[in-house]
Amino acid sequence: MSRVESVWRPARVFVMTGAVVLVAVTAAAQFGGQWGRLPEGRNVPPRYPSVGFEDGAFTVCKIEYNSVRSEPWGLGWATDYPYAGINLMTRLSELTKTPISRDINGNPNYWVVRLTDPELFHCPFIIGSDVGTMGLSQEEAGALRAYLLKGGFMWVDDFWGSQAWAQWSEQIHKALPEYQIVDIPRDHAIRNMLFPVAEIPQVTNIQNWRQSGGNTQEQGSDSPYADFRMMADEKGRVMVVMTHNTDIGDSFEREGEDHEFFVQFSPRGYALGVDVLLYSLTR
Repeated sequence: MSRVESVWRPARVFVMTGAVVLVAVTAAAQFGGQWGRLPEGRNVPPRYPSVGFEDGAFTVCKIEYNSVRSEPWGLGWATDYPYAGINLMTRLSELTKTPISRDINGNPNYWVVRLTDPELFHCPFIIGSDVGTMGLSQEEAGALRAYLLKGGFMWVDDFWGSQAWAQWSEQIHKALPEYQIVDIPRDHAIRNMLFPVAEIPQVTNIQNWRQSGGNTQEQGSDSPYADFRMMADEKGRVMVVMTHNTDIGDSFEREGEDHEFFVQFSPRGYALGVDVLLYSLTR
């Protein structure tokens, strides 16, 4: 078995029933949430993995990329970093028996990788945020293509409106020009891992939610509802998941900052997030 194949050998995952998960998500996040404003983005130094960083448990890697344009509310690659990923892994470990990678203090290992880093091929799951600002070099596109076709999984989130979509679509097709982007149907396995996710919540960032009085359409009529899309390979395995016109990451990151925000967004956000993680682990 090759090194890459050994990295992505599917894990055996034991999960609760769907009804229990929704209750458990609410209880866990309310009990364990970090109350108060969290440091975010470029104020937090990126944590790069070292050689041999794998410990046999599941981890998530955040993709660092160059931005070639800007978007309102966005921070480029560092958007929602680091607590969206940290909290998502924490809830995965609480709601299932999936072992997650931890440091010596018991905190989840949440790494930052560049697409040209060899460590990319040791990341079972990568996340990209604000990808409507992304600009990929040919080298980066080639590395991302190799990663995804070898069995890697990518989730991109928190990019809004038609211009951001056009930018992202152009960049991902540098890596996967022959694959189409399609909407994920309601009966797809990725929406039914623990329980059915019939509707994708439109989550706005917490600052906009407060300032706008609860409006979730960050770009008005250009972001009417959340999109849930994918790229799949010839066998139907999803390689890339896209949550466009929604900020699912804030439903994780801001779970403990505002009780009303949590109630409105976090349980449904975690339901989707855990479904996506479990799909990636079992396909």
